Amino acid sequence: MRTHLSPAAFILITGICAGLFGCSNESGTEGGIRPPAPVETAPVETGSIRAVRTFGGALEPRAAFMVSPKIGGRLEEVLVDIGDSVDRGAVAARLDDDEYRQDLVQAEAELLVARANLAEAESALEIAQRAMERTRTLSTRGVASDAELDAARSELLAREAGVEVQKAQITRAEAAVEAARIRLGYTEVVAQWADDDPSRVVAERFIDEGQTVGANTPLLEIVDLDPLLGVFYVTEKDYANLQAGQQVQVFTDAYPDETFSGRIERIAPVFHQNSRQARVEIIVPNSDLRLKPGMFIRADVEVRRVDNAVIVPAESIVTRSDSQGVFMVAPDGTHAMWRTIETGIREGERVQVIGGTDLDGRVITLGQQLIEDGSAINVVDNEWAESAGETP
Repeated sequence: MRTHLSPAAFILITGICAGLFGCSNESGTEGGIRPPAPVETAPVETGSIRAVRTFGGALEPRAAFMVSPKIGGRLEEVLVDIGDSVDRGAVAARLDDDEYRQDLVQAEAELLVARANLAEAESALEIAQRAMERTRTLSTRGVASDAELDAARSELLAREAGVEVQKAQITRAEAAVEAARIRLGYTEVVAQWADDDPSRVVAERFIDEGQTVGANTPLLEIVDLDPLLGVFYVTEKDYANLQAGQQVQVFTDAYPDETFSGRIERIAPVFHQNSRQARVEIIVPNSDLRLKPGMFIRADVEVRRVDNAVIVPAESIVTRSDSQGVFMVAPDGTHAMWRTIETGIREGERVQVIGGTDLDGRVITLGQQLIEDGSAINVVDNEWAESAGETP
């Protein structure tokens, strides 16, 4: 029977055997010299590496509009419901308008009365003007006295004033008609928001037909779903690394295999006194409307990027005698070399090397427990990748 072992399993078994029982390979050792230790390696890379911070938050509508009547009354009809699309300027609900129609009819009737009164006053003014002319003519002939002339002049002035009063009454009646017409128009509750979005979606409905509502009572909440607003909070440690315009990768449990793009739109200039955190808002495009307000998100923000960095696998880094470093494969390919290093950015399983000896070649990623600086090694990764490593 033959058993297939992976390189990692082979190295692990060899390490356990060597560490616990001091055994070697089947041929044994001579003079206590340990045979080459099997190791796996990976190349030292040069390239770009990013420092990414992940923040938890939630999606919110970028804009929300509360549909409310400007007047009170009985709610006669609600024309939209949750999930419906509403065009800007469309009628969303209607109130009972009987009372307001009657108010308009009454105001229009009062306007007609005011206009009739004006016509009467203008007629009286015309008569007073003719009487004034006759009295003035008679006065020049010495037939009419000064007292009669003064009385005619006083009557004329009174009639002129009466005409002005009636004109003012007409202006007031016209304003009352317009006010009644506006109030009647308010019985149709319109979804009208400030920006230029052509349509939005009903997020919530608060009341049903037949109920009596007061002015400014919320009926519907209408939200904008494209784009959405992602909100998360950061501490002082991360605050300095964020700025408006930074690109963000957004993840949500609703679509675990997908990444959504966004950018930082606003960063609060103050920290909350209780939490000591600042609010950060990101804009997330949502043209297909799959993302919804209220969803939890994870936002990955690239806070730092280094190009032409020296990069090694995270599994190659070990600690020996309180020193952090890696084992390199010597140029002859048969020995290990210890190199002390300092690390920088870590991205997944890739780590930036920022200090220590310049690295070039390959680092040992598996089997470090079997070796020291200068130990003989047997690089098995290439051989095992080709042959699948069978042992009897």
